[in-house]
Amino acid sequence: MKAFRKILFFTVAAVTILAMSTLARAQETAQVLRAVPHAPLDILDPIWTTAYITRSHGYLVYDTLFGMDENLEPQPQMVETWDVSDDALTWTFTLRPGQSWHDGTPVTAADAVASLRRWGAVDGTGQALFSQISVIKAVDDATFRIVLTEPFPSMVPALAQLSSYVPFMMPARIAATPPGAPITDPTGSGPYILSMQDWVPGESAVYLRNTAYVPRDEPTSLAAGGKIAFLDRIEWVNYPDQQAAAQALIANEVHYLESPTTTLAKELAKVDAVSVAPADALGSIGMAVFNHQIPPFDNVDLRRAVLTGMTQRAYMEAAITDPDYWRVCTSVIPCGTALEAPQAGSVFGRADLDEARALVAASGYDGTPVVILDPVDSPVLSAFTQVTIDLFADLGIAVDHQEMTWAELLERRVNRGAENGWNMFHTWWLAIDLGDPMRIAFSGNPATGWVGWPADPELEALRAAYLRAPETADRARIAADVQARIVDQAHFAILGQFYEPIAFRDNVIGLQRGIQMYYNLALQSE
Repeated sequence: MKAFRKILFFTVAAVTILAMSTLARAQETAQVLRAVPHAPLDILDPIWTTAYITRSHGYLVYDTLFGMDENLEPQPQMVETWDVSDDALTWTFTLRPGQSWHDGTPVTAADAVASLRRWGAVDGTGQALFSQISVIKAVDDATFRIVLTEPFPSMVPALAQLSSYVPFMMPARIAATPPGAPITDPTGSGPYILSMQDWVPGESAVYLRNTAYVPRDEPTSLAAGGKIAFLDRIEWVNYPDQQAAAQALIANEVHYLESPTTTLAKELAKVDAVSVAPADALGSIGMAVFNHQIPPFDNVDLRRAVLTGMTQRAYMEAAITDPDYWRVCTSVIPCGTALEAPQAGSVFGRADLDEARALVAASGYDGTPVVILDPVDSPVLSAFTQVTIDLFADLGIAVDHQEMTWAELLERRVNRGAENGWNMFHTWWLAIDLGDPMRIAFSGNPATGWVGWPADPELEALRAAYLRAPETADRARIAADVQARIVDQAHFAILGQFYEPIAFRDNVIGLQRGIQMYYNLALQSE
């Protein structure tokens, strides 16, 4: 990324030393970080939605049994010890002592069991795991046991899943909420507490240090190790537009801007006391999602026609603009990951409008307007939307263009049917969230899959075979078949791979990537 300047990701040891030194000099002055997140916080339930703002909220207020470190290796977090039987069918986990919920009650094994059940109902890997669980129960207050019908070698990595859906631990009374009903009580055991009296959905959120939290002794490493709350208060604030947010950063009214446009990022990189860096080395993946449950995109031939007319370059040039920040990637599983298969999605790299028009006509499309949801408060997603609208005009597909906020889209997209429904929207995923066929975005089971809800038993059979495959080469071959099947059935469109910048004041230390965790952050005097 040639545009990035003054990349200040300190080592963990340096961060801890600097942050503790800063705090020692400022015992009488509260450490308050003001940040502009990439989206407003409207939904508090990271098991109900895959929205990244809710996942970021989750990492502040919840903890996990295991956590992925910066090398993407799972490490124990809330778990102190665990044991596996010789036949690999019985797993026993013991929680570390001294953990409590924000309301002061102790964390128990029963809470962990209830939390895993709720997560396992919605997450792709969790669904695969629970399909092989015969027993999951608390043995005592500190210990729970999982008994499998067949070995599940990915047990610990699954429980350490880094991003949507993260298996966050909640009190059993809250985890008893059906996964289809969003929770509104953010009681967790994590390093920060959401101040409900200061939360204004769509505008701002305030997090206060959890003084009862006992971090692990190991150094912080992404979602693993000691999650240290150096800050007394974290304020998430939202601005009416990106220019206003950038000006607030320049004026030192905020310390951290999560997702400036690439144009703004280049300007901010020229400002003294402000730094710009890539959010994630692997980047993010643009996606166009079809609703398979209602016309007209219940018709695979029409979906194939749309894919034939698309080109990633058009989407990236419109939404990301600067070629330093994006690339064409025709793999469904992201480029740069072990299972990439660029040949599977070659259709994403070109646009054949003449063929696409012919396919639209041959599909039997009857002129039904396509309801496209447009989150106008997200510049990237709104730009994606406009490219599709222009394409549909060229292809003769009628459009019902409905503008809304991203928060409104998240509420709307759960509707499967035509009533207050939708046919298409655009989104993006972190590359790590699409790293293997078991991720929920690739599900072909409409009963338990992600929004869009394709029904594809053949795809599900391939995913099950991937899970059972013992060898790396076998898994790579099956993963390629999964990707080819997704493209053949036009389950969704991949719009390109891009690299979001972040911008921050130079006195912000403790930043991590590829996910920006707000614990372990601290402020130095500028």
